[in-house]
Amino acid sequence: MDEFPVGLLVAILGFVLGGVFGATVQRTNFCTMGALSDIVFMEDWNRFRAWMLAIAVAIIGSQVLYQTGQVDLGKAIYLTVNFGWAGAIVGGLLFGFGMTMGGGCGNKTLVRFGAGNLKSLVVMLFIGIFAYMTLRGLTGLARVEFEGWTVIDLTAKGLKTQGIGDFLAALTPLSLGVARLSVAAVIAAGLLWFCFKSAEFRASKPNMVAGVIIGALVTAAWYVTGVIGNDEFEPVQLASFTFVAPVGDSLQYLMTFTGSTINFGIAVVGGVITGAFIMAKMTGEFRIESFTDGTDMIRHIGGGAIMGIGGVMALGCTIGQGVTGMSTMALGSLIALVSILAGGIYGLKYLEHGSFGGALQALFARS
Repeated sequence: MDEFPVGLLVAILGFVLGGVFGATVQRTNFCTMGALSDIVFMEDWNRFRAWMLAIAVAIIGSQVLYQTGQVDLGKAIYLTVNFGWAGAIVGGLLFGFGMTMGGGCGNKTLVRFGAGNLKSLVVMLFIGIFAYMTLRGLTGLARVEFEGWTVIDLTAKGLKTQGIGDFLAALTPLSLGVARLSVAAVIAAGLLWFCFKSAEFRASKPNMVAGVIIGALVTAAWYVTGVIGNDEFEPVQLASFTFVAPVGDSLQYLMTFTGSTINFGIAVVGGVITGAFIMAKMTGEFRIESFTDGTDMIRHIGGGAIMGIGGVMALGCTIGQGVTGMSTMALGSLIALVSILAGGIYGLKYLEHGSFGGALQALFARS
C-alpha cells in the first residue's frame, strides 16, 4: 500500500466524489442556470436557494479545515495575491452569458451528457477546446496581456491573500484570524438565513439535499487533495470542484493518454458523467436528445466557446468560483459570482427578446 501512487489514489477518490456529484445533480435537478431561469421567468427561488445552501455548507466545512490547520486554503488559486478583478468581471459575464446559450453551466453540461443529451457533448467539446486555447493556446497570449494590464499585486498593499477577511483586517483593528473567521461566519449565517427563511424551500427536500451534498462534496475534495494528497515526495495540487479547465485537460488526456497523467480534475469530470449516467439509467430518465435545427446547434456551439473563454478568465464557473472559490472567502470569487449572475440574467433576456438591444431594454425596464 505504501507503494501505491498518491496521485492515483487522489484521482480514484476524485472519480468517486465526481460520481456522487453527477448522481446528485441528475436526481435533484440542481442547476445554476435553471435557478436563474426560475427566478427571471417564474419568480421561483427554490433552486437558487439550493445553490446558496451549497455555498454556505462549503464555507462552513472548508473553513473548519482551514482554521484547524488541516488544509492550507492559502495555496488555492482563488486566494493568490495576484488579484485579477477585471478577469473575474469580464470572464464571469462571458461565462454567465455563455451558459444560457449552451443550455447549462459546465457541471450541468457534463450531467446532461451522461443522461444522453448529445447537444451537451458538443457544448462540452467546445468548452474544452476554447478553455485550453485560452489557457495555453491561440487566445492565451491575449489573456496573459489582459491580466498584465489589470492584475493587482496585493503584496504591495501588505496583504497575504485576496481573502475578504484579509481586506477587513487591513481596514479595521481586528486581527487577521478574527477577521477571517468573522467574515466566514457572517456570510455563512446570512446564506443559511436566506435559504431557510422560506417555508417553500424548507418543504423542498430535493433542493435541500442537493445543497447539502454539493457543499459537502466541495469540502471533501479539499480534504482529498489537501490532506490525502499532501505527500512529501509526490504532492498533489490543492483543488476542489471546478469544470472548465478540467474539461480541457480531460480532452487532452483522452488524446494523449500514453504520455499523460490523470489528475483530480480529470477524474472528477469522468466521475460526474458516469454518476449522471448511472442515475439516469436507474430512474428511467436516460434519453438520447439532439439538436432541433442548425440555429440550435450554432447557439450551443457559441455558448460552449464563450464558457470556455470566460471560465478560464474568471478562474472558474458557477461551481468553480460560485461554490469552491466562495468557500475560500476570496474577494475575486465573490466578484466572479456576481458577474456570472449578471451575465446569466442578461443571457436569459437575450434568449427571450432575440437581440442584445432588446435584452438591455428589458433589463432597464424591469429595474
